[in-house]
Amino acid sequence: MSATPRVRPASPRSPESATLDKAADENFPVAPFFLPRAWRDDLMAVYGYARLVDDIGDGDLAPGGADARFLGVAPDRADDRLAMLDAFEADLRRVFDGEPRHPLLRALQPTVRHRSLTPEPFLGLIEANRQDQLVARYETYDDLLAYCELSANPVGRLVLAITGTATPERIRRSDAVCTGLQIVEHLQDVAEDLGRDRIYLPAEDMKQFHVQESDLAAPTTGASVRALVAFEAERALRLLNEGTPLVGSVHGRLKLLLAGFVAGGKAAVHAITAARYDVLSGPPKPTKPRLLREVGATLRGEG
Repeated sequence: MSATPRVRPASPRSPESATLDKAADENFPVAPFFLPRAWRDDLMAVYGYARLVDDIGDGDLAPGGADARFLGVAPDRADDRLAMLDAFEADLRRVFDGEPRHPLLRALQPTVRHRSLTPEPFLGLIEANRQDQLVARYETYDDLLAYCELSANPVGRLVLAITGTATPERIRRSDAVCTGLQIVEHLQDVAEDLGRDRIYLPAEDMKQFHVQESDLAAPTTGASVRALVAFEAERALRLLNEGTPLVGSVHGRLKLLLAGFVAGGKAAVHAITAARYDVLSGPPKPTKPRLLREVGATLRGEG
């Protein structure tokens, strides 16, 4: 257990509190109650970082401009996402060598120091969000996987680092799980992403299934889009299955946490399938009973 002093929790009305509250909307448990308190604190610190960098990249920051002020960005540039990401990266580097300005980065600093975390996974998440400002379409599945290497895989690697369980094989399995989770999230959010002028369905696959961009903007999901979503959902499920042995390679409460990650992805795939691949009328979300069944199956090694 860490004796490192923790940063005082954010007040209920603060922007950083609003960022952390988004953990409840994820497909997987972020820092469930059954974990040791030190792990929960560290996982929430990492989640706060990851959520904030995504909010910067998506333009979803809390109103009022507090995040820009914390990062030293002039008010007239607060809507410049690349400028905000540059300032955020500068503040991240202070986590490793200095005194960060943003409360969520100050909360991250004890975790970084106690767990001996390196900058690379954190920088990967920033680079993914920079890419989101510059790349709105992906030609091939391999292009999408390269994006997921930046946008998703660092999170799993940080979980393994925090829990002291990282090995090359576990990292490989974790990368498969995280990429699978990212692809599932993209499928749930096709309409929302299109509203941001982003498409994470590979263009070569859209062509194969005769899907036009206009089909993704339709109020109902046509047969060709459903076929494409089914194809991508099967890919995501294969990745989740490839990563499932990660769960059996660890023990205790960490095993339950990782089972929750895998099960969250598989339950989300089931929700997409149960909706007959209709992702345009709203993101299909897994039910709690289905999630619990998937957790049980994963723990029994049936996934």
